[in-house]
Amino acid sequence: MDLREVALGYPGAYEEFPWGHRAIKVKGKAFVFMASENHELSLSVKLPVSSMGALIFPFAAPTGYGLGKSDWVTSRFGRRDAVPVGLLGTWIDESYRAIAPKRLAARLPAPADGAAPSGPSNPPRGGRARRRKPTH
Repeated sequence: MDLREVALGYPGAYEEFPWGHRAIKVKGKAFVFMASENHELSLSVKLPVSSMGALIFPFAAPTGYGLGKSDWVTSRFGRRDAVPVGLLGTWIDESYRAIAPKRLAARLPAPADGAAPSGPSNPPRGGRARRRKPTH
């Protein structure tokens, strides 16, 4: 399985080459960054659901340039490293669902693991409870 082909197989996906790296985008927003330099493969994806679990792998780290704070994770592999293509494909899927417009993400079947699609998420914000006006 070619990870580039997997990413480009999503509705509306296309590639551009900013800064000399491959960016796979949907509607102008990148959901995968790929690079191959000095015999090293790197792949960055947005993982709003599984970023904490992803970071337990020795090949994964928060993406630089402050993107790690927004759930972006970068995986790096040397020439002799085994690349977990199936896992990375799952992460590409999560990233697409997080970045793509809802109408495009809705065209996808449910993820293979049976989990609900992650899709764009807006976690509830903490804050003060609203006061009700007294009824007299």
